[in-house]
Amino acid sequence: MATTLFHNIIFGPIQSRRLGVSLGVNLLPAHGKWCNFDCIYCECGWNAGRRSDRRLPARKQVRDALQDKLQSMQQRNTLPDAITFSGNGEPTLHPQFAEIMDDTIALRNRLAPHTKICVLSNATNLGDDRVFHALQKTDKPILKMDAAIESSARRINQPQGGYAIARVVEQLQRFKGQFTLQTLFLRGSFDGVRFDNSAPGEVEKWLEAVRQTRPREIMLYTINRDTPAQTLQKLTKEELLAIAQKVAAVNTWGATLQVAE
Repeated sequence: MATTLFHNIIFGPIQSRRLGVSLGVNLLPAHGKWCNFDCIYCECGWNAGRRSDRRLPARKQVRDALQDKLQSMQQRNTLPDAITFSGNGEPTLHPQFAEIMDDTIALRNRLAPHTKICVLSNATNLGDDRVFHALQKTDKPILKMDAAIESSARRINQPQGGYAIARVVEQLQRFKGQFTLQTLFLRGSFDGVRFDNSAPGEVEKWLEAVRQTRPREIMLYTINRDTPAQTLQKLTKEELLAIAQKVAAVNTWGATLQVAE
């Protein structure tokens, strides 16, 4: 297992499958994962055993680090397509997430006006109005829902604490379609139980959630990096395209569809 942690506030830029040239921002601890999910496919590995250092970067540290990087990239005429909040866990867990978004928007407007601000989130903190409104200000809130069947979501994402698909769907509806839905399809086994969130019954239930939330963009992808669970299988491009065809059949509101292996 060769999973990856991000040891700096700013990392990259990297060439993203979904976002182009992406400059990463990590609001979580520099030397350990902190997340309220423990996804079996997470490139950062497991939560367990990585909790010794929970120090988070201060708002000013984030602002200064991002400003320095954007100024440097501006001078070289290499500004990124996206500033993407991801890193070592769930970025909305940072207690000053809303204020950091305001700082980021101000820096982007001044130094990189054509760069999009993106946030990769597991959508669990949308009930916090400060988080919700901060995500609304971004160009691309990318919100995860890997399964719409409770038992499958719990097996794949291993949420910590309370989690209910119905509540996630209800919170996603608050965006009135102004968000990107991100779903990773995979199959395999975990703790001796086989699963496949691309199975027909799983996809039908997921499509129901898609119809209820009507996202403006839908990202379908599969595993492409090392994973902490070693018994997982990626889907083929053909299998992803077959799911995409099912999305197209119900997509009466004109959502953009992106498929990445």
